[in-house]
This record gives sequence, C-alpha cells and structure tokens, in this order.
Amino acid sequence: MPKPLNTIRVLDLTNVLAGPFCCHQLAHMGAEVIKVEATGRGDLARQLGADPELNAKGMGVSFLAQNAGKKSVTVNLKHPDGKALFLRLVQTADVLVENFRPGVMTRLGLAYEVLKEVNPTLVYCAISGFGQDGPWVHHPAYDQIVQGASGVMSITGDEDSAPLRVGYPIADTVGGMTAAFAIASALNANPRGTFLDVSMLESVLTTMGWVVSNHLIANVAPAANGNENPTSAPSGTFKALGGPINIAANKDEQWVLLTDHLGLAALRDRPEYATREDRKANRIALRSELEKVLQTRSAREWEAELSRIGVPAGAVLSVPEVLREPQVAERGFLHTYEDVPGVGRNIQVATTGIKLDHTAPTVDTPPPLLGQHNTEIWGELGLSADDIATLKEGGAI
Repeated sequence: MPKPLNTIRVLDLTNVLAGPFCCHQLAHMGAEVIKVEATGRGDLARQLGADPELNAKGMGVSFLAQNAGKKSVTVNLKHPDGKALFLRLVQTADVLVENFRPGVMTRLGLAYEVLKEVNPTLVYCAISGFGQDGPWVHHPAYDQIVQGASGVMSITGDEDSAPLRVGYPIADTVGGMTAAFAIASALNANPRGTFLDVSMLESVLTTMGWVVSNHLIANVAPAANGNENPTSAPSGTFKALGGPINIAANKDEQWVLLTDHLGLAALRDRPEYATREDRKANRIALRSELEKVLQTRSAREWEAELSRIGVPAGAVLSVPEVLREPQVAERGFLHTYEDVPGVGRNIQVATTGIKLDHTAPTVDTPPPLLGQHNTEIWGELGLSADDIATLKEGGAI
C-alpha cells in the first residue's frame, strides 16, 4: 500500500536537528523531501558528530541520523538567480519547513507572504526556539537553552544534582515531532495553505502537562525528584544485584503482590506504610527495606518474576543494551544502508517507532551527499546541463 504522504513534496530548509528530525518523520511516511542546502557548506550537522573523519567529509553522524531518504540540492538564497530558481521550486512543493531565526526569511525576501503568492496552497512551517513573536523572539534556540528556559532542567535530577540537562536533545526532538504532527494535520485541510509557528519552548511545556497542571491547578511547586515517582510509592529505581531496576507498584494491589513476593508482607502492618500517602511520606525508608531483598538477585531476574505476577518492573538498560534487545532489533526499528557514498561503509540508523500495516516504514536511499540531486531536481524545472553549470559557476547553486 502507498505510504500516507506519498504524493507530498517537502522542501527542507532546516539545519542540525529540530527541522531535520521533523522532515525525517515526513520522509518515512512517504513524502519526497528535498533538502535545500546552502552552497558550499550545507546543513551544519554535516560537520557534527562523534566521528571526526566523517565530519571532515561533510557526512557527520549528526547528519546521517535523520536525513536518510532525502534529496539534496544546493542554492544560494542571497543570489538573485538562486532566489529565482528557489521560487520556481516552491511552486512545485506542498510543504516548506525552516528553522532559521525569526526574521531571516523576511530579510531574504522569502517570507510566507511572498511564498504564498507563488504557491497559495503551501503549508509553511517555521520552527524556532520561542516562536515568531514575543519578548524572547530573538533569543538563541539551542536545545540546552530551551531546556533551561522551559523548567525541564529544574525538575531533572534530585536535590543534589538539579538543575540537570536531560541526556539527549529533548527540546529539538520534541519540537521536530510537534512540527511533523502540525504539518500532517495542515495537509488534511481543505482548502490547503497555512503558516505554522512551532515553538520549541511551548512544545516542551506541552509534554510537561502533569508538572504544569500540578502547579497551575493544585498549587504544588515542581521539584526534582530524581528516580522517584512522586505520585506513588514504592515507585522508582531500586538497587538490585549488579544493576538497578525500576519498579512501579502504583496500585494497592501491586503493593500487596510486591511485598508478598519479596517475603515482606509484614511491612503492610506497619502504620508508616499503611496507605499510599503514608508510603509516599516514608518512601526513603521503604526503599531501603525493599532493597535489602532486591540486592540478592539481578534486575533481569526480578523483572521476569515481578512482571509475571503483575507488578510493573524493568531493568535499567544502557543504550547499547536496549538496541541489542530482540524487542528493538527484531521489529525493524533500525535500518541498515550498505556502502554509503561519502561514508565508505555500512551505517545503521533509527527509523520512527511507527508501524504501518504491521511493517516499520523505511526509506530506500541513504543520507545524500551535498548537492547530490542538483541535476535531477533543477532539471525537472527545465534547466539544461549547461544552465546548471552556468548557475554553479555564478555562485547561484
């Protein structure tokens, strides 16, 4: 069956993560994504990642991670011929995504108001740190800046370690996912054509619904609770033999099952553990009691036993460990591209976490070389090989 977005053309003018991650989702849903990159340098992510050799080749790991399946063209949007060529490309598009600082596209003469005259049905998505208006509109939009501004860092870690950065670029990825959702929704409109203003700050705050609502509605001050679940106890991370385990005995019946299985039924007779609220108030002492038994066996053993009797539990894994697990490795979540141009070896990348009709969607082609599709895409607009060569010599592409 065709993928949901198989008739959609997306122009991806984005850099580094939030925008490329958004367009990564759209590509896997079937969209033709054309990555419109600056001449000579392209997406900054081409120079980023843990492999210096790949960075030097313009195929950094940060770029490889979310650009498979896309086509790459180069264009100089400051050059009059480049701008004219780009406007011709906009006429063919359904979606345009950019994550420049607010005002950049206006200064280039390519604001939404200009582009909608060229293509009235265009879905234009602008991703920025704080939105297209407001007092913070020109603040830098780096992930860590947004993590700090959003309050995420203030509630991550514990009393001793907070404020603490989340261990991956959560603001970029959540912002990108929010944008992909908004674009997919806008494509369903009739008539089509809209301007989408996606704020990374607000996207992150949206995911903090419980924390925000506890403050706004219940007047509870947000706090850094570390590995403890503040809504219940025993619920959090516990020491087991050889490594930690997460246990979420949030219901009274799970509390009973857990204490019975650990041989600690007598704890239920103690007044400090009589109710959920009592257990929450005395959670540190309770954790110590449970860990006396939990540290006699491995997390994996407890995970199997507790899950079997209906107590939610799971070993705390490293990233390499979970990627090796059949639960991930055998569901098609990871996709391998062989002998990737510009890389010189096979690469394996993550897809989307979605299955369409029981199959994980993939894209056929690996991340592109800079300008790899200039001849194809510019040729579709009627340019000859000589025209393309002339534009390249003049610095327009």
